[in-house]
Amino acid sequence: MSNPTLLILAAGQGSRYGSSKITDSVGPNGEIVMDYSIYDALRAGFDRVVIVVRREMEEVFRQMAVAHLGKYVNVELVHQDLTKIPSRFQVPMLRTKPWGTTHAILCAARLIHEPFAVINVDDFYGTGSYELLGRHLRCGGNDFAMMGYVLRETLSEFGAVARGVCKIGQDDLLESITELKRIEYDDGRAVSVDAEGKETRLPGDAVVSMNMWGFTPRIFPLLAAHFERFLEGIDGNLEAECFIPTTVNEILLAGEARVKVLQSGESWFGVTYREDHLRAVQKIRALISAGYYPKRLWSAKGIESATRTLHETHAGH
Repeated sequence: MSNPTLLILAAGQGSRYGSSKITDSVGPNGEIVMDYSIYDALRAGFDRVVIVVRREMEEVFRQMAVAHLGKYVNVELVHQDLTKIPSRFQVPMLRTKPWGTTHAILCAARLIHEPFAVINVDDFYGTGSYELLGRHLRCGGNDFAMMGYVLRETLSEFGAVARGVCKIGQDDLLESITELKRIEYDDGRAVSVDAEGKETRLPGDAVVSMNMWGFTPRIFPLLAAHFERFLEGIDGNLEAECFIPTTVNEILLAGEARVKVLQSGESWFGVTYREDHLRAVQKIRALISAGYYPKRLWSAKGIESATRTLHETHAGH
């Protein structure tokens, strides 16, 4: 079994943050969240990275990832363009919004022929999550996988967030996932607010998806079929997006695949809002102090640590 690939979704617009959160550093030597994700993936036995980007951000990523990290890991870029849809469909004239995360994954289909993990560019998932997901992807099984996180530990104090709330059945298999667009932190509890303003309390220990998935190439035709159905049903809606949690839920309901829910116990954090940035910096600083990361991530010492783990992983499989 080949080593898995890391697919990073980096084509979102990040409108709630107010600037390019992708390039804001969180580490002491200018490291961004993506640097720590790639470093953790290297340590967990991943040996290739594919990044889905907007065309106008290509040069930024070419400098940040391809030129900077290419000496340590194979990094490739692929565009998520509105025009990358089946030929029988047309892009609405005024459409500017990307088609969503399902489409982003499909844009990388021609580059990926091995098991792969999917992550968001601006989310920190924790070293143990990559190790657990990497083991699952190397086992050669048919089940897809999703890393689960505890809802209360994924909320922002600074505004509403979107989360995929999960229902888990026997053998830790995902039964359903519901994408909720507005979940707010309100006086120590989680509240979902729908489009009409109706509030629904959510249990703080609910398992949620943070878009860290494990797939094999078998997912691509499934995603393609469901994405076509999405396009058939949007009826000119310029804002509609095809989100991977919703697509996976449809795949589950159709009985087309099984998804194993993995839980590493790692802490997640992200930078949805600008105010989240300071917390991310503090979290990284604490992890460095605790010895999880070298102070200079891409130093000779740091790379030696990451590649040593990678070589050990190769030897063990």
